[in-house]
Amino acid sequence: MVTRVPPALLRHRITVEPYAGEGAYGAQYRHVIPDVPALVDSSPRLVRAADGRQVTATATVIAGPTLDCPPGSKITLPDGRTTTAITVNHHTAPGLPVPACTEVSCE
Repeated sequence: MVTRVPPALLRHRITVEPYAGEGAYGAQYRHVIPDVPALVDSSPRLVRAADGRQVTATATVIAGPTLDCPPGSKITLPDGRTTTAITVNHHTAPGLPVPACTEVSCE
């Protein structure tokens, strides 16, 4: 049985604009998802982007396992700063008593 991250640990609220691809006028985004429960860590760390570049992530967001946030999505953090999702990882451990979650590294 896969469990979810306990809501008590998701102390912050973020806003997500899921990336939908490129259009005639640049990046396109789907519906805004406001007030998403999350845990935000503003410690910088190196991550590898999808194209292989090493990029410094300025924030890491942990949210529920169903978060709709593909790489390239816009995220507004609790301090009001808007950032872009670099990598998105869905963590699950079927059969183990550990919580499932989505981890997003942000520019």
